[in-house]
Amino acid sequence: MVWNGFRDWLCPDLGIDLGTANTRIVVRGKGLVVDEPSVVAMEKGSRRVLGQGTAVGRLARQMMGRTPDSITAVQPLRSGSITDFEVCESMLRYLMRKAASQSGGFRPRVVVTVPCELTPVEKHIIFNSVERAGAGRVYLVEQSRAASIGAGLPISEPIANMICDLGSGTSEIAVLSLAEIVAGKSLKVAGDSMDEAIVEYVRREFSLRIGTRTAERLKISIGSAFPLDEELTTEVRGLDIVSSIPRKALITSEQVRAALQEPLGRILEGITSVIERCAPELVADLAETGIVLCGGSAQLRGIDSLLREQLGIPIRIASDPLTTTARGTAICLDHLQHWRGRFESEAA
Repeated sequence: MVWNGFRDWLCPDLGIDLGTANTRIVVRGKGLVVDEPSVVAMEKGSRRVLGQGTAVGRLARQMMGRTPDSITAVQPLRSGSITDFEVCESMLRYLMRKAASQSGGFRPRVVVTVPCELTPVEKHIIFNSVERAGAGRVYLVEQSRAASIGAGLPISEPIANMICDLGSGTSEIAVLSLAEIVAGKSLKVAGDSMDEAIVEYVRREFSLRIGTRTAERLKISIGSAFPLDEELTTEVRGLDIVSSIPRKALITSEQVRAALQEPLGRILEGITSVIERCAPELVADLAETGIVLCGGSAQLRGIDSLLREQLGIPIRIASDPLTTTARGTAICLDHLQHWRGRFESEAA
């Protein structure tokens, strides 16, 4: 115990919720200390990170869509997978140093959340990127498992617990019992897909070209998955496809909801497919325990009402759904000595 305390002082263990939109880092004993967009700003030719390696996170996100030709803002993850490991390594190195300084020659043990259906090659890329960013031993934990722990579900009991982590790049859907994932699915339909659906709807119905960030603002300000008691209206600005000049248009929450029907329908199909793979006894449990929603897209107005109506089982949204997975990662760190056998490491 004395050695562990001394090691934590020199080089605390870290937990990383590596998301397509945001990366969150927890430090053992301190909780969430870093919450930054998963974006890096760099020079196009040299691929050198701007600001001497500090143009990461919020600063880089502000540049997206507004950079000159010599600069690019890169998201190194797509649909939960690393698509540019060099950029991801630079991002993680900066954020890990920001989370906690290391001394005494130690490298931190790191627990990283990953989608449940990553291929061995994709897992190897994550191991390499995190290790090259400064980690010592790296452990992978399924995002669904971390989210269910963060939501306070009794997953160690012999009863079905269902979690649906609706993120930006993926929707992680799983049923857990006796601390194991009984059935799970990593669906590449989530917040980004909703934004893209809004972009396409506005182009088709209004002949306006808008960016995904504008679409995201529309989704947040007036978007909904279920009819509202009082429908909303807002103004959208974009480029007229016909005249090629800037133009404004009024868009209603009913129209945004119509745009979201297709991605929401695919998420519903994913949930149904996971339930169908469970034993009858576990399905019977779900009629009582229902589904817990977390992740940024769980904040979409009325998504719990839509799923409740379509599935006929209880639906609730976790408290502070944005940080549910990060909280679960922090708990995994607290029990790392006893639970690490359940996590995947490269040496396993």
